[in-house]
Amino acid sequence: MGARELDPTFTALPYRGLGDAALARAAELGASHADFRFERVRYQELAVRDGALQGASDTEDLGFAVRVVHGGAWGFASGVVLTTDEAVRVAETAVAVARVAAEMTGSPVELAPEPVHADATWVSAYEVDPFDVPVAEKAALLVDWTNRLRTGAAVDHASAHLLQVHENKYYADLTGTRTTQQRIRLHPGFEAMGAGADTFDSMASIAPPVGRGWEYLTGGGGGWDWDAEIEEVPELLAEKLKAPSVEAGSYDLVIHPSNLWLTIHESIGHATELDRALGYEANYAGTSFATPDQLGTLQYGSGVMNVTGDRTHLHGLATIGYDDEGVATQSWDIVKDGTFVGYQLDRSMAAMHPELNDNRSNGCAYADSPGHIPIQRMANVSLQAAPDGPSTEELIGRVERGLYVVGDKSWSIDMQRFNFQFTGQRFYRIADGELVGQVRDAAYQATTTDFWNSLEAVGGPDTWVLGGAFNCGKAQPGQVAAVSHGCPTSLFRGVRILNTLTEAGN
Repeated sequence: MGARELDPTFTALPYRGLGDAALARAAELGASHADFRFERVRYQELAVRDGALQGASDTEDLGFAVRVVHGGAWGFASGVVLTTDEAVRVAETAVAVARVAAEMTGSPVELAPEPVHADATWVSAYEVDPFDVPVAEKAALLVDWTNRLRTGAAVDHASAHLLQVHENKYYADLTGTRTTQQRIRLHPGFEAMGAGADTFDSMASIAPPVGRGWEYLTGGGGGWDWDAEIEEVPELLAEKLKAPSVEAGSYDLVIHPSNLWLTIHESIGHATELDRALGYEANYAGTSFATPDQLGTLQYGSGVMNVTGDRTHLHGLATIGYDDEGVATQSWDIVKDGTFVGYQLDRSMAAMHPELNDNRSNGCAYADSPGHIPIQRMANVSLQAAPDGPSTEELIGRVERGLYVVGDKSWSIDMQRFNFQFTGQRFYRIADGELVGQVRDAAYQATTTDFWNSLEAVGGPDTWVLGGAFNCGKAQPGQVAAVSHGCPTSLFRGVRILNTLTEAGN
């Protein structure tokens, strides 16, 4: 398959005929809205430990779904048998579900309007489809990584992994929208583990998962410098194993994007999902403190804080051309000059609050499989750099007593996305503007608004990195989505630092 072309093994599948049959039957039964979604999602995962392949697996999810609004209520059904008779039956089942749901629906479902997108095609940006690369070649690369890591004196064991996803979707609805899409995403990584005199710890790659192809692992197309990181990680682990335990107290923090992306995800990304703020997403990980009555007035952070939602960013994990409701994806403001100004929306959430985004969804509906109904999911939520902002070294130079935080690790946040604490892979002590070695056992703790209002400076574009995760969970039944978060290195003043060993003993 040529780069950036729809996979012919997908386009050969009979999704158009199935969709036409399902939508026609839903219309005959009186559905005011109906959409058809056909998906094929391929997964491949490899795991290596200490120079030996531990496992390699391939899975595929293939099927279709019909969603309707009938009698003011949602109905949904899905199937895996690729015949027009089955497509008709699934449409009938979806309408039957809606008829039952209508008896329990207090407010009729409404959808924000969206222009028709007829026969639109979108393919993500990549050079080499990783599924075209032999498994033996990929395994050999991971084996080499672990062998090289284990040459470090402090490294007792080393592991490496690679998760690859090839996702194809076809969407059609009664208005005439038809979209066919394809995207590639990769999550590679490694970890070195070792024991010191009185501790055991690890040091993992800080390379982000990406919406790129195999070129990301071989240095092409703006890839990561894997060789440089593999060379430095054993020494970083050795230093960490000998590092002193942190002294708890108030510190200024310079936080690298490899750590800050996760704080953005938990304290901004989830907090500004409108379904969560309205209480629709409550059973799974709570609601949000950022309620609609605070929109336009809440001082979320300091004046240098500018956060966007974006479903269009090149190589973003949540980047797509059209969402799972046929909405063309967009970019918009969530926090502007420190003030809370925007939410993430799907079509039903947008209809509830027509004053938002000009009464239009901003393209945040997504289902992780054909067996799940689309729900409002997170965009690429990112903190913007200052156009003429400082370098990381300049930010560190502004600190007399502080910590420089690199890499994510564990985290905790309350059900309203307000009280939190985050650890990291590496905490370097800063004294009089200089890094003076690692410390261990540190976590930073704050409330969301206190933390972001302590933001004094954001770095320039050269410090901005797009991080993210493959495993953002939401909904019941649970769904998993991949999402990216970009940010620059940033300076925060007077943040509380805990000693995790001391806290564990309390």
